[in-house]
Amino acid sequence: MTTAPRPSGIPPMPERNTKALRAAIAEHTPQLLADFDTHWKWAIGDAHDIAPVPAFLAQWWAEFAVARDPALDRHIHDLESRAADATTNAEATQLLTQAAHLRREAGKAEPGQ
Repeated sequence: MTTAPRPSGIPPMPERNTKALRAAIAEHTPQLLADFDTHWKWAIGDAHDIAPVPAFLAQWWAEFAVARDPALDRHIHDLESRAADATTNAEATQLLTQAAHLRREAGKAEPGQ
């Protein structure tokens, strides 16, 4: 499977495994790599337990799906920033709900998409 960016400039999702995901992060969103490695060491390596791997993969799959699309990443961060500055709980909740929905939808991307 190629990891070269498509005409849109957004790289495709890698194969759904931690090795391929780490390689895609290193190539396309290197700003996430240190956090990925630190989280892996803490959640999996230091624990000597592979039970958390599916949850780890799901979390970082969604993180990469958002970060690989700069426009989507900016939009989500804008929603979160506006929520932090909101003057009412209802406004903050509405903005954070939108951001969470976009993150969930991005996390549904399949390999190659």
